[in-house]
Amino acid sequence: MDYSKIARRLREKVTRFSRELCKGLGKTATRFVTESVYGILVSQSVVLTKMGRTLENDVSLKKIEERFCRQLAKPALWPKLQSDLLSQASSRIKDDTLLILDPSDIQKQYAKKMEHLAYVHDGSSHKTVPGYWTIHVNATELNQREVIPLYQSLHSQEAPDFGSENQQILEAIRMVGKSTENRGVWVIDRGGDRNALYHKLLKEKFRFIIRQTGMRNILYGKTLINTLALALTCPSLYNDTIVRMKDGKEKVYQLEYGYRKVRLPENPLNDLWLLVVKGLGIKPLMLLTTEPLRKNRKILKNLFLSYIKRWSIEETIRFIKQTYDLEDIRVLRYICLQNMMALVLLVFYFLAVVLDNNQKLRLLTGHVFTAAKRVFGIPDFGYYALGEGISAILTRNPGQITPLNIKKHRYRQLDLNLY
Repeated sequence: MDYSKIARRLREKVTRFSRELCKGLGKTATRFVTESVYGILVSQSVVLTKMGRTLENDVSLKKIEERFCRQLAKPALWPKLQSDLLSQASSRIKDDTLLILDPSDIQKQYAKKMEHLAYVHDGSSHKTVPGYWTIHVNATELNQREVIPLYQSLHSQEAPDFGSENQQILEAIRMVGKSTENRGVWVIDRGGDRNALYHKLLKEKFRFIIRQTGMRNILYGKTLINTLALALTCPSLYNDTIVRMKDGKEKVYQLEYGYRKVRLPENPLNDLWLLVVKGLGIKPLMLLTTEPLRKNRKILKNLFLSYIKRWSIEETIRFIKQTYDLEDIRVLRYICLQNMMALVLLVFYFLAVVLDNNQKLRLLTGHVFTAAKRVFGIPDFGYYALGEGISAILTRNPGQITPLNIKKHRYRQLDLNLY
């Protein structure tokens, strides 16, 4: 296998993809985005010096880092890249596509001088540590494994322009919803059980599935009742068994499904449904949704499966953090941190979507998997191996990113020849 040829084709594909998203940014910014996407792919790092070492040119590393810092500080970069990526990805979003919104964080425990450094909750130690909050939106289909990265942002409650976490979440929903023309079903964990979000989602006629905390009062008929109390009295209509991998072991759950038709006191004109799933824990799982439910095993189960799709999407966030060492980010300015999130989003989109577009690119992906040299094969979440494989091929077959004429070589043509 001619890996040098594969490496050359990968560089061309990175160039076409990056520059297609940079129309209107200018020559210098376009060059920066292209080199950054390539640098992150090869170095598997967001540290500027490590990215710079991959460029194979005669410019000193110090000068490259300084240029990267100047470009990374441009305020218009994140909105432009985020908007253009959504425009490109929007055609892939169907009416029933799941739009999974997941807040996360970047921890910087030993940072002192990073701008607007805030505090985040460490789920493993249950302590508060320095860091920044992030929001991720990924699209997927119920019965498919593919993931489409759509949105990624970073914010801090210490920043002067920060309003609230609700505003940050609603901005993500607004941007994605505008690009997709309100297609898709929003899936949000318990953090989405907020009046501000319900009001916006219902007003704009978004479809959603939101897990309940059990603290909310809802209308069941004319009775105002707590969601947990209603769930505990909800009759079970169907039984089911699922198996989940947890800590490397299979765990079997015996589930029971039931539902109630309800309304929110704050929005009494909108009919909603509460799916109740018993068997996952001491308390029942409660999902409030706009999706009509009825006495049908498949409908109830599919809604539950739509929610637990979140479990696989959580792995994408771990992938981004671990593969590209996101928590090792060292830029100090807040705007640079935000712009870096856009660049990492482009990298993941390149892996998840661009390299999986047609049969030729699937063949390329297979060669990249081989280069990763996994002793025990490819894990279920194959992006780890794909990321390592691309890095291995490009590292062993270095070369420069060369300009391409976008008018002659359109990204949408996907004209990749391996033979």
